[in-house]
Amino acid sequence: MNENLFTSFTTPTMMGIPIVVLIVMFPSLLFPSPSRLINNRLVSIQQWLVRLTSKQMLSTHNHKGQTWALMLMSLILFIGSTNLLGLLPHSFTPTTQLSMNLGMAIPLWAGTVITGFRYKTKASLAHFLPQGTPLPLIPMLVIIETISLFIQPVALAVRLTANITAGHLLIHLIGGATLVLTSISTITALIAFTILVLLTILEFAVALIQAYVFTLLVGLYLHDNT
Repeated sequence: MNENLFTSFTTPTMMGIPIVVLIVMFPSLLFPSPSRLINNRLVSIQQWLVRLTSKQMLSTHNHKGQTWALMLMSLILFIGSTNLLGLLPHSFTPTTQLSMNLGMAIPLWAGTVITGFRYKTKASLAHFLPQGTPLPLIPMLVIIETISLFIQPVALAVRLTANITAGHLLIHLIGGATLVLTSISTITALIAFTILVLLTILEFAVALIQAYVFTLLVGLYLHDNT
């Protein structure tokens, strides 16, 4: 238990060279392109889940918003598979890095905002000033709405980082406590191990839910601007 609590969150290196790029590219290998006339069961299940998710997420979008379907589905598949791979022992989870999550959130948010200003200029500007606002409150409300607009990508990134990091820390702490308790009290160690198993199952759900929430919020920003 001499390992630092935050060791699993440091960027891994090989011969002094960061290998985070290889780790980020690895999930793409889990979704091979079908090359057969009749797909196997794994590919068929993947395609069914992709169609189901895309139908649910894009049902409220117009034609212009549905052109983002490939981007949104790639995003949810990448985040979900990265989060799940990060639950493996001695693995690195890129989505625990705030810098990477900001790198995903800011361009996507900026793309939705630019799309809104390009195709719905009046409606986008109207968001900065609600209808019926008293004249003395106009400058303050414009400032508040502007700040809330620029906070959106930060909220996206912080939400994903905090949820994934908190789960990993809890698993690390309870796993360490279970090892210590095995030499002290077997019954207490079994209780801690049961909690660890339940927490791991919960983290599998959180990994998928956070990928869905991140993509859903990007889709909502897109819906408001198309």
